[in-house]
Amino acid sequence: MKQLTFTLAADHPTGSGHFPGNPIIPGALLLAEVLRSIEAATGRRFVSCKVSSAKFHHPARPGDRIVIAYSYLASGAIDFQCTVAATRVLSGVVSAAT
Repeated sequence: MKQLTFTLAADHPTGSGHFPGNPIIPGALLLAEVLRSIEAATGRRFVSCKVSSAKFHHPARPGDRIVIAYSYLASGAIDFQCTVAATRVLSGVVSAAT
């Protein structure tokens, strides 16, 4: 598996409204950042894509260092797992939309 990392800024605007005092990264934003990171690393574009088997396992917080491990499946889809300090936060499979 190949690895990437990203950190959503601790002062990201979603933190003030998504559970003030105990902010978490909204799932849609987390997934979008993961896809953007994989796009940048692979050169693939996910303008129209299918995300299957997406599971949010644990909250991620602004300021967390998120590690994305990904690999290609035989179908050409990309399997990904995201962790924060070895705790899985998100997993799924992304492929071109059909």
